[in-house]
Order: sequence, then C-alpha cells, then structure tokens
Amino acid sequence: MPAVMSGKGPELAASKSLLSRMLTNVAWLVGGKGFGAVCSLVYLAILTRSLGLKDFGHFSLIFGTSQALIALAGFQTWQVVVRFGVQHVHDKDWDGFGRLGLMAGILDVLGAIIGCGIAWLVFYQFADALQINPALIDTAFWFNVAALWAIVSAPTGIVRALDRFDLAVYIEAVVPLGRLIAAVAIWLTGPSLVRFLIAWAVIDLIEAALYWLVARWICPQAIRLSHLKGAFRARHENPGLIRFFLITYASATVDAVYRHGPLLAVGYFVGTSAAGVYRLANQLAQGLAKLSTLLSRAAYAEIARARVSAGASEFRRLVAQTSRIAGVAGAVVVVFVIAVGGNILALLGGEEFRNGYHVLIPLTVASCFELAGVAFEPVLHSTGRARFSLFARFCTVIAAAAGLLLLVEPFAGGGAAWGVAIGGAVGYFVMGLMALITLRGLGQQDVALPQPPTT
Repeated sequence: MPAVMSGKGPELAASKSLLSRMLTNVAWLVGGKGFGAVCSLVYLAILTRSLGLKDFGHFSLIFGTSQALIALAGFQTWQVVVRFGVQHVHDKDWDGFGRLGLMAGILDVLGAIIGCGIAWLVFYQFADALQINPALIDTAFWFNVAALWAIVSAPTGIVRALDRFDLAVYIEAVVPLGRLIAAVAIWLTGPSLVRFLIAWAVIDLIEAALYWLVARWICPQAIRLSHLKGAFRARHENPGLIRFFLITYASATVDAVYRHGPLLAVGYFVGTSAAGVYRLANQLAQGLAKLSTLLSRAAYAEIARARVSAGASEFRRLVAQTSRIAGVAGAVVVVFVIAVGGNILALLGGEEFRNGYHVLIPLTVASCFELAGVAFEPVLHSTGRARFSLFARFCTVIAAAAGLLLLVEPFAGGGAAWGVAIGGAVGYFVMGLMALITLRGLGQQDVALPQPPTT
C-alpha cells in the first residue's frame, strides 16, 4: 500500500486524482438523475393534476409512510458493504466480499419482514391518526409491503464498492422512466389513486431484481449462493462491523424521523390537503437539491476508498474540495428557488399548489444544509467515528422536533418546514464540528490501514 508521498506536487496530483474520480462518478449520477429529474417532474405534474389536491394528499401520506418504513426497516446495509467491502476489493478477497454482501442481503430480507409487521400496525391500527380514507387501507398496506421487499440496499453497496456507478445509473433510470410511462398510460386510460400505487410498486420491484442481477453479473466470483451458508462469518472477518452496523442503523432511523416525520405530522395536525401541498413542495426541494444525494453516494465510496489507499494529507484535501463544491452548489439552489419556486409549483400542480411556496423555501434551505455537509458523515464513518454522526443526527431531530412543535400549529405546513430547516442547520454545524475535530486529529504519518478501523 502506498505511503504518504513527500512534496506537495505528488500529493496534490494524487488529491486531484481522487477528486476527479469522485467527480466522474458524480457526472454519471448527474446524467442519470438529470434524466430522472425530467421524468419525475412530468409524472409529478400528471399525478397532481389528475388526482387533485385531496387524493394527492392521500397518495403523499401513503408514499411517505412507505419511505419512512423503508428507512426504519432497511438497515442501510449499503454503508456496511462500502465501509468494509472496499478493503476486500482492494485486496481482491472475493470470498470475503461475497460473504459480506450476502450477509447484507439477508439483513435486508429480515428488515423487510419486520417492516411488514410494522406496516400492519400502522395501517390497520392507526390509519385514523393519518386521516387515510378507510377504502384505501388495504391498498396502502400492500403498497408498503411491495416497497419493503423492493429494498436494494445490499446490491447498491456492492455496485458502489466496485466503483461501477455507471451501471447504477442505468438501473436507477428504470424507476423514473417506468413511472413516467405508467403515469402517461394511466392518465390516458382513466387515472385513479389505486392504479398509480400499483404501478409504482411493480416498478420498484423490477428495479430491485435488476440490481441483484447486475451485482451478480459484475462480480460473479463474489455473489454466489454458496456464500449464503457462511455469510455471517463476515461478522468476524470485518472487525468493528457489528458496532458500525448498529450505529449506522440508529443514525438512519433518526434521520428517517427527520425526513419523513414532518409530512406525517402535517397530515395529523393540519389535514390531508395540507400534506399534499407539503409533499409537492418537499419533492421539489429534494429534486432541486438532488446534488446532495449524488455527491453523497460518490463521496461516501471515494472517501472510504481514500481512507484505505491514501495518506492523511490527500484525505483531508479531498474532503475540503468536496465541501467547497457542495457549499457553492447549495447557495445556487437557494437563490434559484427564491426566484422561481412559486411559479414551478403552480406549473406542476396548478394554482392551488402555489401557496406551497412558503413551504418550499425553508425545505430548500434544509436540503442545502445537507448538501453543504455532504462530506462530513463519510469522514466520520471511514475514520471509525460513526457514533459522532449518530450524535449529530440526534441533535438534528431534537432541534427539528422542537421547531415543528412550536411552529406547526400557528403556521401549518410552513411552520413544519421551518422546523426542518432549523434541524438541518443544527445538524450541519454539529456534524461539521465533529468532522473538523476528526480531520485535525489525523497525523501526518497516517497512511493506508491494513484493516478498517473499529468504531
């Protein structure tokens, strides 16, 4: 493994190589997501205009519940595969990588089973609290079951650990393209909420099957059924895996509360129509700030890989460069939304959705805090300090909950959105401080490690 190179010239060249590789992956993702963004804007417009405010509100609550359940039951195993898998890939230990990937797949299945139980409780015991139409409860439950079994966390991690972001783009393009085709077909043949939900569920299941097929295709020496028998040996082959898994799962669960809780809170405190307005504004805010997700996917894998193969100076430089790019992109997104956000909402959903502008602005601010801090969590995870990111997530949720409870009653959906923005600001500064302390603690002699450090 390489030692830290002497002289700024070689280190700078290596840092540029790391950044250029990450930006290449981002370019692949932007290409795919740019295509997906266009598709999603069109099918979102079809949904809002064909269903109307009330039914779109029901759709939003059902879909939002599925996203929350996926986050709770999905275990985010892709992070485990990337965090520990890059070492196996670096060493060409395909048996170890295969056991790790299939153990993650087994955990995804267990999560789906647990999630189905939670979905039954939510829709058959607490549907009244979400103000869901009783006639839609069965459909909502089975939609959530399909969404849970379509979790693709493990194969996603396999593809990212192997640095095949190009293939991930093609697979993930299936969802927006499929939804667009389905939305147009349903719109032309008679739109209904149930038909939209069925189409969305089938398309998600197709994507899940494709992800596993591609993972097997690009790494057949690792993704083999014979590795299922000894999959849980990965616990012992990857020191620190269990603790890392528990911390990242807890962090993802807390993050799910932050991301999806406000929508459900708006449905509970204000009503279904308000939830529809909130959902459209939130969808647009997330779409406009999608670069945070793209950078996060590429940065997570590249920072984990740099921690294995690069010196401390190169590692710090990559993080600094990523943060600067993300900060500038976040500022541009906020200015753009302030200028034309209301018109975009009216164009997508009609004039009745224009008042979602006061919801869109704070949600965009929250998304851009996330974008600006895109490198922080990968730094903490790759250096064995995942518990610090969990602490920052807790701070985010507590701040957002406090803001939401204080503001949702007087300001409805706008109050909930400002609560989310407050939480995003607190999380950004807390996690940023943790990452800064961690980076300063890396010694100049710190080089590639033979094993991922334990958390």
